[in-house]
Amino acid sequence: MKKIVFFDLDGTILNEEKKILESTKKAVRILQNKGIYTVLATGRVPQMFDWILEELNINSYVCINGQYVVFEGKEIYSNPIDPVMLHDITSVASCKGDAVAFCNNQHVKVSEENHSFISTSFSGLKMDYPAVDPEFYRKAPIYQGHLYCDRQDVQMYVERYPEYSFIQWDKYASDFIPKGSSKAIGIQKLLEVANIDTKNSYAFGDGLNDLEMLSLVGTGIAMGNAVPAAKDIATFVTASCSEDGIFKGLLDVGLLEDNKSKSELIS
Repeated sequence: MKKIVFFDLDGTILNEEKKILESTKKAVRILQNKGIYTVLATGRVPQMFDWILEELNINSYVCINGQYVVFEGKEIYSNPIDPVMLHDITSVASCKGDAVAFCNNQHVKVSEENHSFISTSFSGLKMDYPAVDPEFYRKAPIYQGHLYCDRQDVQMYVERYPEYSFIQWDKYASDFIPKGSSKAIGIQKLLEVANIDTKNSYAFGDGLNDLEMLSLVGTGIAMGNAVPAAKDIATFVTASCSEDGIFKGLLDVGLLEDNKSKSELIS
């Protein structure tokens, strides 16, 4: 019976310092040695987590909030955003002093130079300011956008673009993707290709963009640091991302054996 585990990144695989705990590295290794598929499920683009793939020896991922999916190194699903919408929202944001970012499977590029909201959000990710190209959407398929604006201004964009979901991930930053898209959609595509029953799937997450994922899989595990909505919808709540939450959660759901896993953890 094939089993699979999906891991969110920020606040889940990565702790508050954007580092991977040793207990998490070893827990993932144990799963792989048991023949259990390990998959990243994130709002980030691959460029922003390629080092994690290498560190954890993972080559499957549901990224850009389900808009782009790779299984065993092969692209299996993508869902580009309408360039007309991207042109319009870029123009509106520019007029209001806001900014947008364009995400595809290789790059994140932004519409404005030295924008304070972009700087704040990427500093929180411990990442450099992205390259600037306000017309990147004309040159490549875009699977997700970021909107950078004051929190109270997001509603104006929500009303202007009713066919899109805006998901806040930082004080001044929200992802936007076509309504109906989510990590859960990408996971469904991957489960179909991998021929794995949903009941044999597990997922760890902590944020608002993890709700559909935690609800879809057979067993959803919310981190101790998760938002209340994620804890409410999850099957289990584990410890925080800085307190061996991945390892403890895998023990709780029976994917790791207590004594054997603890001995491997300290070896």
